[in-house]
Amino acid sequence: MSDRLSALRLFVRVAYTGSFSRAGQELGMSQPSASRVIAVLEREIGAKLFTRTTRAVKLTDAGSDYLLRIEPMLASLDEADHAARSTGELRGVVRVALSSSFGVREVIPRLPKFMQRHPKLRIDLLFDDRHQELVSEGVDVALRFGALADSNATSRRLGAMPRLLVASPAYLRRAGTPKHPDDLSQHSLIIGPKRAPLGSWTFHRNGKQVVIRVEGRVTTSANEGAVAAAIAGLGIASTVVWGCRSELEKGTLKIVLEGWKMDTIEVSALFPAGRAAKPAARALADFLVEGLGARPRAPSGARSRPATIG
Repeated sequence: MSDRLSALRLFVRVAYTGSFSRAGQELGMSQPSASRVIAVLEREIGAKLFTRTTRAVKLTDAGSDYLLRIEPMLASLDEADHAARSTGELRGVVRVALSSSFGVREVIPRLPKFMQRHPKLRIDLLFDDRHQELVSEGVDVALRFGALADSNATSRRLGAMPRLLVASPAYLRRAGTPKHPDDLSQHSLIIGPKRAPLGSWTFHRNGKQVVIRVEGRVTTSANEGAVAAAIAGLGIASTVVWGCRSELEKGTLKIVLEGWKMDTIEVSALFPAGRAAKPAARALADFLVEGLGARPRAPSGARSRPATIG
């Protein structure tokens, strides 16, 4: 029975990745072994599930129908196993897609507590600053920033993180410290990453709203690039508290226009469409709400706004 279940799980991954080698790698087996397992499954079923060419592995009509029937059964089995244990213990592997900066700065430091609760669970972190395709890449939960595109996938809002402006002390000594958002027109600005508002920044204070057009001398697709550029004295960058907390504590960056509140960025847990979310994926999302909901430490010498979560 265990061999059959393993074969079915492999079948699902081959179906979505279109590759024996990639699916086998995900499940800890070689490409020849994965191919043999699927060949045995096809013989047992009595139907061809895939067409194989030198360029691609594609589902047959029978394979597509089989996938529609098998995948919900595997998800239900995982749910039943989890419920039967009644201890809340999680097992197996949960694949998490997230940006490298958020993962390194916020998620990994919190994981020891989560993994101590679930010692038989393994976590596969897929760091990528692009948006991964959840189903084909075998992602169980993705942590996303900003508005979510229209999708059949289910999601859970983890919170809203306020943005702030930062710059190096050396830059501020050289270029001066802005007192009002309008002053930013006289400064070098660092724009990015992609999920940050482009073209304009919005500020609020005492019921007043100020929108300024921004054009950067430096643009970047990743938070680490924006932070590094600010530390290097290239200008004023927009980020979030978690994205520069350690630099604020060390004093390599300082908050600019601290009295003004900027718009927030939503952070969500996104689950693959077409199947029930894994218990481990839901549990990790619950845990992150619990952890991120705590008031972040205020950087020494600066009054940071806590992230608004939940």
